[in-house]
Amino acid sequence: MQSIGIAEAKNNFSALIDSVEKGEEVRITRHGKEVVRMLPVRRKPVITDEQIARELGQIDALHAAIRPGTSAGALLNQGRQP
Repeated sequence: MQSIGIAEAKNNFSALIDSVEKGEEVRITRHGKEVVRMLPVRRKPVITDEQIARELGQIDALHAAIRPGTSAGALLNQGRQP
């Protein structure tokens, strides 16, 4: 986090924007009190809603294809340890 006075911020505005674009938070002060906080804009997610829906559909299909095995109770009845 960088804290800078208004006059200095005015003179170095482009450099401050560059810092914020790189992920740094910049606070601008007037008479030692914070008046502005510059934060990077959140980027759009890399994966789209359509991709998420498709992946969830594939997971559902996989779950439907899985057949349950022998239960733990049945294995115990057969003398096996879970």
